[in-house]
Amino acid sequence: GAIIAAAIFTRMRYSGDPRTVFILSPLAVAPSHQRKGIGQQLVAHALAALRGIGVEVAVTYGDPAYYGKAGFRPVSHDAVPAPLPLSYPHGWLAQSLTSQPLSPMAGQPECAEALRDARYW
Repeated sequence: GAIIAAAIFTRMRYSGDPRTVFILSPLAVAPSHQRKGIGQQLVAHALAALRGIGVEVAVTYGDPAYYGKAGFRPVSHDAVPAPLPLSYPHGWLAQSLTSQPLSPMAGQPECAEALRDARYW
């Protein structure tokens, strides 16, 4: 009956790009339930749901080793601009949720107001 994990995906937009993009932020698993695969299962389920509604690109900012297991790959700021300057550029990750490879995003990125805090980046 308790919540032990959460994955929140929020819409992002690129001013010159028609693709539907969502950012995963945050992902959290209660400490007593970590290292059991719950986070990976939750991300996989969420990505499948996003594919099911036609989302084309998913991005996140975190540990490449962890998120790489879910299909995220490091991307350059030139290819997929981040909404704010990154303190850990190696952690900027993305993946195509379609059969097409990820191509560069066009235009300026915009994320939800709750994510527009430089401390998160």
